[in-house]
Amino acid sequence: MKRTPLYEQHVALGGKMVEFSGWEMPLHYGSQLREHESVRTRCGMFDVSHMGVIDLSGARVEVMLRFLLSNDVARIPQAGQAQYGLMLNANGGISDDLIAYRQGKDRFFLVVNAGTRDKAVAWIRVHAPSYGVRVAERRDMMILAVQGPKAASQVQRYLPEGLSQQAVELKPFHFLQDGDWRIARTGYTGEDGFELIVPEENGLTLWESLLRSGVAPIGLGARDTLRLEAGMHLYGHDMDGKTSPLETGLAWTVAWEPLDRDFIGRDALEAHWGEPVAQKRVGLLLLERGVLRDHQALFWQGKAVGMISSGGFSPTLQRGIALARVASEIAIGTVCHVDMRGRMMEVQVVRPPFVRMGKAVYRAA
Repeated sequence: MKRTPLYEQHVALGGKMVEFSGWEMPLHYGSQLREHESVRTRCGMFDVSHMGVIDLSGARVEVMLRFLLSNDVARIPQAGQAQYGLMLNANGGISDDLIAYRQGKDRFFLVVNAGTRDKAVAWIRVHAPSYGVRVAERRDMMILAVQGPKAASQVQRYLPEGLSQQAVELKPFHFLQDGDWRIARTGYTGEDGFELIVPEENGLTLWESLLRSGVAPIGLGARDTLRLEAGMHLYGHDMDGKTSPLETGLAWTVAWEPLDRDFIGRDALEAHWGEPVAQKRVGLLLLERGVLRDHQALFWQGKAVGMISSGGFSPTLQRGIALARVASEIAIGTVCHVDMRGRMMEVQVVRPPFVRMGKAVYRAA
């Protein structure tokens, strides 16, 4: 298995190491619940260096990305802006979800998922020569995600003097860059925070400095419960190459205009645009004691109407929650049943997210 540059530090901190997308990563450092609570109330940091950083440059790099991605990078015209989007296949299925960062007129970088990293790099390299685009996978870079209500004050203390004040003034989905230091106001927890994309030697120093100042290390377990509460998709669970963005709550990432912009997957999606979708994405709130799990079936009036794509226990709400794809006629507020090992348990269909900035925000009507 692959290891990030922080592997030895994770082990020294007592991290329970597990396999994740071919990487040996910490699941937790003793208490997943305590780590979750640290991010919701104070500040925590994640090693997400298993994700891929891809630098792209060339006079026609924007043209290429407008073809490869469902969203339109022309909608982020200024350097220092970022955009969430999808890489689709010819059938309109989701090959990856990613963030594109504009560094200039002819320079971008992408951050892609760990599990799809090699596939994404290879796919981009297939198309890059036609556009004269240079592709560099930055294996020399680390990514630290610092998240929580106190993230700004902690990050500011350890950034270079020229970046610290600018960083705390960043708006969401904006970033700043100084040499190879890239500081983005993005995250995967529903809290305020930053992703620090820096050279390996700087990442090791940042991790140690933040650790000494009391920032808690957070493992994959709490990362998953935090993102589930925030209603955020996980590739391979809530979407994959067979899933259309139109049925999984990601239609907003498809930029249909201008009408003459061609992108991979457009023809397949347009064939169904305007038609009622068979399924939609919802949240589920367990009304009884228990934990919802992936792949559990959802029933309404005795009929199977959907399936859980991501399930778990919400430490903030103290109840089971899930993301699911259900039949389109199932309205928000409907009480359904989930088959939990042969026992039918009541759940309420809600509109996610469940938690943002530490507060319950789901809609049940």
